[in-house]
Amino acid sequence: MSLLMSEAALHCCLSKTSILKKSGKYSSDGKGNQESVYLDKHGKWRTFDKKKLSRKKGGSLRGRGWKYGSGFVDGIFPVLSPEAQQILKFVTREVDGNKVCGLLDTLPPSHSLWDDLIDVSVQLRLSKRWDPIISVCEWMLHKSSFRPDVMCYNLLIDAFGQKLQHKKAELIYLQLLESHCVPTEDTYAILLKAYCASGLLEKAEAVFSEMQKNGISSGVVVYNAYIDGLLKARKPQKALEIFQRMKNSRCKPSTDTYTMIINLYGKANQSFMALKNFHEMRTEKCKPNICTYTALINAFAREGLCEKAEEVFEQLQEAGYEPDVYAYNALMEAYSRAGFPYGSSEIFSLMQHMGCEPDRASYNILVDAYGRAGLHEDAEAVFEELKRQGMAPTMKSHMLLLSAYSKTGNISKCEDIMNQMHKSGIKPDTFALNSMLNAYGKTGQFEKMEEVLRTMENGSYELDISTYNILINIYGKAGYLSRMEELFKSIPDKNLKADVVTWTSRIGAYSRKKQYQKCLEIFEEMVDAACYPDGGTAKMLLSACSNEEQIEQVTTIIRTMHKDAKTLFNI
Repeated sequence: MSLLMSEAALHCCLSKTSILKKSGKYSSDGKGNQESVYLDKHGKWRTFDKKKLSRKKGGSLRGRGWKYGSGFVDGIFPVLSPEAQQILKFVTREVDGNKVCGLLDTLPPSHSLWDDLIDVSVQLRLSKRWDPIISVCEWMLHKSSFRPDVMCYNLLIDAFGQKLQHKKAELIYLQLLESHCVPTEDTYAILLKAYCASGLLEKAEAVFSEMQKNGISSGVVVYNAYIDGLLKARKPQKALEIFQRMKNSRCKPSTDTYTMIINLYGKANQSFMALKNFHEMRTEKCKPNICTYTALINAFAREGLCEKAEEVFEQLQEAGYEPDVYAYNALMEAYSRAGFPYGSSEIFSLMQHMGCEPDRASYNILVDAYGRAGLHEDAEAVFEELKRQGMAPTMKSHMLLLSAYSKTGNISKCEDIMNQMHKSGIKPDTFALNSMLNAYGKTGQFEKMEEVLRTMENGSYELDISTYNILINIYGKAGYLSRMEELFKSIPDKNLKADVVTWTSRIGAYSRKKQYQKCLEIFEEMVDAACYPDGGTAKMLLSACSNEEQIEQVTTIIRTMHKDAKTLFNI
């Protein structure tokens, strides 16, 4: 009913269409006659040649709609006319592309209609509504009497790229070339992102060659799009290569470039590299924005370096920025990871006092902070407050509360949370089931633990190395070494690779039994597998020693490994 009302309102706004049809000067096939008419602002009928109506000089946007409001420039949104608002309402609700085209066929073509359709498409792009964009832009390309410009093609390439339909995106690019429309830097940028999203890195590289062929140099827009695409495709090493290539080609990185690189190092727990790039950025006279400062706070937060995080938070304020919810959340996370839940709580209170409304992530961070510290009752109180604030708990909210109770071995409470998730229609993910594995294992309920493992292996769950780390650690501590080794050998069959936690847990199992030689054998296997040991590995090796000679031998090995690491990382 509401859809019909929307359509009626749209026709009311553009009621002159019916007059045109009755006058016989507007054809019913949707294409119209070569000579058409419209009512100007003075109320006089005028004619125009629809085939000459294009986005060349004379159109009110002239290509600016893609740059401003497309998402490449943050915070700038298109202002919709009343007619555009009605079109937006209709195409947002109508799922049938043919009906969208049918309605657009009834509207008289004009410069204002073109502008309205572009504005509508840009607005849809901001809300990630790709299907309506495709319906509108394909009508403009193939069914309307308009002569499409690069902006229209760009919007369509982007929509197909976001839907991981790279072949259709390619096809639109070829149509752009065939129409003698000149591709812009934005065209190549969105084509790069489309290939990266589909994991086609070779084709992404070929875009650079295509640009050179067409005489377009790779600028900051293209490099940023490529780095962003690679990060979303989880190819951080390749992203760093492109960043270096960008600098080598004397293309000056922008604030967005450095922010992405700082984020990259932060997620890799390399806060020292994040800080190094932050300093490089300032040396290059590239001004950090609030997102850059927040990325650096997050980098320190992940390693629990709350003092460093607080220093950057203060720098953010000194630079004239008002902290937003993301900055406060990052600082809360720093105190949480450092093991100071009440520090996180103070930042939460400060945020509210400063008039910054906490979001769902703020509550989740506080639940996690209390959970990490073993304060499960406080964690549950925050969880309940989240619901009282009218926010529906997500999978992550339940997951963090589950993790809090699993650490204390409160099985009945963990099972209650799992049941609550099922009732809310939330399917537990791998992390939630890993928490249940850990809870059952810590309380010695191995049968239930194995039952959860079978559910994960036989279901649609994506097992990760953490699943096997939990099992190996639990069976190793319990002394079930044969089952532990069986699980370790099954890891490659699951297309997984043992990490430092896996190897250290295995060494720890034999260390408890003082099987020094076996620990050294596993250590050698670990090094041969190109897995670098950490401080936990060293502790396990030392705890396996029974005499001074063995302690000296392990100390020598650790020192040698440390020297090699210095050479490897240029420390």
